[in-house]
Amino acid sequence: MKISTIRVIRVPIYPMMGSFIFQKHRKNSILKLLLGTSKGLLVYEKRQHSWHCAPICFLGMPVSMIYANSYSDTWFAGLPHRHWGQKLHRSNDFGKTWQPISAPKYPVEALLQNGKPASLKAIWCMEQIGADQYLMGTEPGGLFYGTQKGDFQLVKSLWQHPTRAQMWFGAGKDEPFIHSIVVHPQDKQHIYVAVSCGGVFETKNGGATWEARNVGLKATYLPNPTAEAGHDPHLLLLCKSNPTVLWQQNHCGVYRSTDGGLFWEDVSDVEQGIYYGFALAIDHENPLRAWVIPAVSDEVRVAHNLSLSVRRTEDGGKTWTTLQKGLPQKNCFDIVFRHAFDRCGQTLVFGTTTGHVFISENDGDDWKLLANHLPKIDCLKLLP
Repeated sequence: MKISTIRVIRVPIYPMMGSFIFQKHRKNSILKLLLGTSKGLLVYEKRQHSWHCAPICFLGMPVSMIYANSYSDTWFAGLPHRHWGQKLHRSNDFGKTWQPISAPKYPVEALLQNGKPASLKAIWCMEQIGADQYLMGTEPGGLFYGTQKGDFQLVKSLWQHPTRAQMWFGAGKDEPFIHSIVVHPQDKQHIYVAVSCGGVFETKNGGATWEARNVGLKATYLPNPTAEAGHDPHLLLLCKSNPTVLWQQNHCGVYRSTDGGLFWEDVSDVEQGIYYGFALAIDHENPLRAWVIPAVSDEVRVAHNLSLSVRRTEDGGKTWTTLQKGLPQKNCFDIVFRHAFDRCGQTLVFGTTTGHVFISENDGDDWKLLANHLPKIDCLKLLP
C-alpha cells in the first residue's frame, strides 16, 4: 500500500565523493610520536633504536588536540587559551612552523538547552573524510565540517537531533562534547560519533540523518539506565579490517559491538577492574584484540589498586590478560586520558596525567619508560 505520494529526498551535509578508502599517502622511515601536554607539543622521533625529542612547539601553552593528515605533511593542534579561548593551528612541514586558522564558530541560531547562544569552548577531535575534508568534534556538543582553510560549518542535522535538547548533558563539563569521530573505511558517508553525555550516533547518508546506537549500554547514573540517549562513552573505535566491529570504553564498562553498533555487549570484568577508564586501543587487523587501562571511578580517578597496568583481550573481551611488566606497581596515581593511548604496528604508547610516557614494542608484553617529568599529557599520536 502506498503510504505517501510525496517523496522526500535527503542530501548529505557535505559534498558527495562516492565510495572512499583511506590510504596513507606514504610511509616515513622515522616513527614519530606527538605528545600534547599542558605546557606544549612535544615531538619525538625514533631513529634506529633510540628516541629523540625535537624542539618543543607552543612552549608553555596547553595542547589538547592533535591530528595528522593521512595524505600530506599537515598537522593540526588545538590550543585552549585561558584568556583568548580555543584556538586552532596548522603546520605543513611536520611541526617546524605553524599558522593559525579559524576555529569553528557556532551560528547565532544555535542555542544551548538553557536557551543561551552556543559558543565554542573546546575542540576535542578531528577526523578526515577526504584529502582536505574534515569533521571536528567540539564542546558544547557540535559537529563541524570544513577544510584546512578553517571554514568549518556546524552540522545542523546532528545539533537538531531530537534527543539533544532533553537527553544530552555535560559529563565533568558544563555541556556535552563530541570526543570521537569514526569514519567507515570504505564509505565516507557512513560515520559514527560519540558524545559525553549523549551516546553513540550513526549516519549512513553523509549526515543528512542520524540514529542513536546505544542498545545494550547501561547508564547506571540515569533513572532509566537503558534510555535511548544520555550515555557516556569515553572513547569509540572501529576495526578498519572488519568495520562491523566497534569498541568503546564507557563510563559504565567496556563494550563491544559486532553488528555496526546495533547492539552493544558488555565485556567488562569488574573483579579485574576492567570497568571504568578512558583509554582504549584496538588491533585493526584482528577484531578480537583490544587494550584498556583501568582506573578507579569518576570520583577518585587513580590507577586501579594504585597499580598501573594495561589489560589485553585476544577473544573479544571474554577474557583479559594483565600486562604490567615495566610499569609502576606501588602508590601509582597515574591515569590515562581518552586520547593519550595509541598503537602503530606492535608499538603501544600511552602518556599519563602525571607526565610519564610508557612504550611497548611487543603489544604490551613489556613496557619501558620513554619520558618522565613532563607536564600532564592530554593527547598523543603515533605516526609511521
